[in-house]
Amino acid sequence: MASASEIDSRIVKCQKILAQDPNSQIFAALAEAMRRKGDLEKAFRVCQNGLKVHPSYGSAHVVMAKINLDRQLFDWAEIEARKAAECDGWTRATELLIAEIHIYKGEFQPAIKLLTKLHESDPANSQITKLLEIARQIPQQHQALIGEKAVSGAHKAPVAEPGGTGELADKTTIVTDAMATPEDKPSTPLSVEQILEKVISLPGVDGTLFINREGLVVKSEWTMRLDSTVCGAIALEFSRGLDQSLTAGFFGKVHSVLVETGGHTFYTVRSHEGMFMFVANSKTNLGALRMKLDALLLGQGGC
Repeated sequence: MASASEIDSRIVKCQKILAQDPNSQIFAALAEAMRRKGDLEKAFRVCQNGLKVHPSYGSAHVVMAKINLDRQLFDWAEIEARKAAECDGWTRATELLIAEIHIYKGEFQPAIKLLTKLHESDPANSQITKLLEIARQIPQQHQALIGEKAVSGAHKAPVAEPGGTGELADKTTIVTDAMATPEDKPSTPLSVEQILEKVISLPGVDGTLFINREGLVVKSEWTMRLDSTVCGAIALEFSRGLDQSLTAGFFGKVHSVLVETGGHTFYTVRSHEGMFMFVANSKTNLGALRMKLDALLLGQGGC
């Protein structure tokens, strides 16, 4: 793995080349270096701009897929990975990436099928072996957890069998639980105040607030110049507008909304009592942040 100094050096070199030739395909290498550094917002914009000039550059679509995977935009990641295959044909690297996306989406059957094929052709590949173990173990671990809850008298939720359709009761929660560290998962439900205090202390977070069902900001931890009350009101109206549009189209009510702007990313998540809003700056690793937020919100009915 490249060191931080090596990645920084690579970024500088790629930027110089791109400055001399804005149409250069070096943009893909630059975006990948930025992704490895954790600058997902910059990586996304560099890759997006480059693909406008080179829409058939398969390697760039692979980079964009990885960026979206890191941002936990799994559907977009899969779309980009398949675009890469359309441009350059199916390769082992592309199939491995698709398999990884399937795992994150909780689609274990297609992941296992694809990884088994890859493992048979390359049994010494440790990455393929590890992903295959993960794809098999997560459903088994989830079933064991459900069994423990059933024995203790807890409600037993419907779960897909390993190797089944992959339609789990809550696919995102399963993957998040498997990847979250123990300190990310509270043993008891946190209060609204505790959640806001914990989130505002995370790197890159500039604001957190909670809006009740009446649209009032009842609690906030805010370091931004923007008016928290105005932000809360806009988020609530935006969410309600989406509700009306999506419900009319038979999609159902909105659970969460992610809005990326030039300066900040606004992430809103509903709970039983209202709605949380979290505001992160461009230096934030959005994928990691969302995983932490989901873990904290489990007890609030917000995941």
